[in-house]
Amino acid sequence: MNTPLDIYSLVGFLGTACIIGAYAYLTLTEQPNPFILHGTNLAGAALLTISLVVHTNWPSLVLEGFWAAIAIVGLTKAFQKRKVTQ
Repeated sequence: MNTPLDIYSLVGFLGTACIIGAYAYLTLTEQPNPFILHGTNLAGAALLTISLVVHTNWPSLVLEGFWAAIAIVGLTKAFQKRKVTQ
């Protein structure tokens, strides 16, 4: 593997940490806050996308697109539910 460890790779690692952190939060919390969960997943997908645009891996880039879309749907539902309960 000849991919350099540059700023884009470091951004990708930060995105990976966000997604892993969100999954751990979901697993370890009794009632996870959807804004934290989906917001962290969206941030992770965005950071990984930045990395993948420079160091292109098409299957991973497509995965991050779906990951971001699911997070956006989750955030949208959370905002709609929040409006109803207020």
